[in-house]
Amino acid sequence: MKLSIPGRASATAVVTVAALLTGGSIAGAAPAPEAVAAAAPDLPVANVKAHLAQLQSIATANGGNRAHGRTGYKASLDYVKAKLDAAGFTTTVQQFTSGGRTGYNLIADWPGGNTSQVVMAGSHLDSVTTGAGINDNGSGSAAVLEAALAVARSNYQPTKHLRFAWWGAEELGMVGSRYYVNSLTTANRAKISGYLNFDMIGSPNPGYFVYDDDPTIEKTFKTYFTGIGVSTEIETEGDGRSDHAPFKNVGIPVGGLFSGADYIKTSAQAAKWGGTAGKAFDACYHSSCDTSSNINDTALDRNADALAYAVWTLSA
Repeated sequence: MKLSIPGRASATAVVTVAALLTGGSIAGAAPAPEAVAAAAPDLPVANVKAHLAQLQSIATANGGNRAHGRTGYKASLDYVKAKLDAAGFTTTVQQFTSGGRTGYNLIADWPGGNTSQVVMAGSHLDSVTTGAGINDNGSGSAAVLEAALAVARSNYQPTKHLRFAWWGAEELGMVGSRYYVNSLTTANRAKISGYLNFDMIGSPNPGYFVYDDDPTIEKTFKTYFTGIGVSTEIETEGDGRSDHAPFKNVGIPVGGLFSGADYIKTSAQAAKWGGTAGKAFDACYHSSCDTSSNINDTALDRNADALAYAVWTLSA
C-alpha cells in the first residue's frame, strides 16, 4: 500500500501491449451466498505461505526488495506467471514506464464465462525499496494467486468471466492499475462488474477490515466473516491508497479486504480480535522487517478463504 503523501510520485505510462483484454461487468445481483458456500474452496494457508516463501527468496536474491524497476519485481512476476501458465490461464504482461524504469502488470484470464460480465480480483506485486514487502503486498498477491490456482484445480466454470491481476508500481501511486484502467475502452470498463482488491491481508497484529464502496461486494465479505464468527469494521486507513482507486474513479464497483498498516489498534479492537492494543497493526509497514516472519497465519488464512468465497459467490 502506498504512503498517503499527495504528489508523492508522478509517472507517464507507455503502452507496449495494445488492445489488452476485454473488460467485464458483474451485472445483476449476486446469488445468495449460501447457494455457493459449498462450492467455494478452503484455500490451504500452507499453499499461500509457500508462495510467500518464494517471494521472500526472490527478494533476498535481488537486493532485499521486489520494487518497481528492480530485478526482484520482474522475478516475482515471472514466478506468478509461470504458475498461471502451467494451470491453463491466458496470461498477458502489460508494460509501462514510471520514473524512467520499466514496470509490468500481469493479467490472467480463466477461459470461459460471459466476457460481458467480468469479475476481477487483484493485488499489487511490488514492494517498497526498503524491504521484501511480504505483508505489503506479498500477502495479497499470494492469496490471489492461490485462489486462481484453486479455480484451475477445480476446473471451476462460473457464469461470469474470471480475471486475476497483479499490479506494478502501486507504491509509486497506483501507477500500474491506473495504466490498466486508462488503457480500457469505455465499453470494456462497463463490462467489469466488480473489482476486488487485496492489499495487506496478513498483518501481524491484525484487524479485519472490509471496504464499503459497493454494497453487494461488501455484503458478500461480511457474510463470510459472520459465518466464521469474526467481527469486521469498515476499512478507512487505506481508502484511496491502493489499486481499487483507479477502478472506483471510473465508476467500476469495487471492494476488498485489509488487515491494517501503521494505524494503532485500539483497546476495543484488541478485545474483539485479539492482539496488542496500542501497537500498530503492522509495525513493519514499509520497513526492512516486512519479511516472511511478519505474517499472522490466522489472518492470512481467514482473508484468503474470504477472497475465494467472494470470487465464487460473485461469479456464479
